[in-house]
Amino acid sequence: VAAARLGAAVTMIGRVGADAFGRKLRDGLAAEGIDASHVGMDVEAATGVALITVDRAGRNTIVVASGANRRVTAADVDAAGAVMTSSQVVLLQLELPLEVVGHAVQMAHAAGCRVILDPAPAPPASLPDDLYRYLSVINPNEVEAHALTGIPISDESDARRAAERLLDQGCRAVVIKLGDRGAYAATDGTRAVIPAISVDVVDTTAAGDAFAAGMAVALAKGRDLADAARFANVVGAISVTRMGAQPSMPTRAEVEEFVKARRLSL
Repeated sequence: VAAARLGAAVTMIGRVGADAFGRKLRDGLAAEGIDASHVGMDVEAATGVALITVDRAGRNTIVVASGANRRVTAADVDAAGAVMTSSQVVLLQLELPLEVVGHAVQMAHAAGCRVILDPAPAPPASLPDDLYRYLSVINPNEVEAHALTGIPISDESDARRAAERLLDQGCRAVVIKLGDRGAYAATDGTRAVIPAISVDVVDTTAAGDAFAAGMAVALAKGRDLADAARFANVVGAISVTRMGAQPSMPTRAEVEEFVKARRLSL
């Protein structure tokens, strides 16, 4: 939804239950102009749900029951192969079975797509070694970066060390989301600190998703990693000023208005 509102042509691959939630989700995607033809309906599993609590500071806690989405298979990915391999950017997360993520990553990489992995929810340990080399960008938050590298992230120095470890494992680029401290972006030859943008925080639930979508859209437009991370930072900052997940995602016009009002350089 975030990528579509930013002007991208989006196809989603996944699975929902053959229930009221599933129908609502598919209809909602279609209403946003998203191709949901590869979001299957599963008659044997319910649609995944998430229970989200938000405290007075806007910080969230999320408990997820993945439901039908955990039943996505490599065959589902293959069925969407033509549209996926003709895409500029393929954005994945870890709410699918890991073997399916690996299959999709390799397929997209072989087709020359940029592959972005937002490793959420945080994995219990590092990912398979052979997965990293297929990634154009890995985009963890502090908790996820800690899980992947064993390095607790408390400051920029920690973020740099974690990014270097992920680069050593084969990733071509790393962007670590640091919440209200901005982001840290790194490739083999470049390093960039992306300052936080001060906003009145209402709900951080969708911040990471908004950031990932912003980065995907910016990279598809040909921006370099640091510029894409700056754009993503703006998208994430706007999202936390509103309640909810999908409802908080800004449009391209809203991003441009925010940038102009704040006199930001993008």
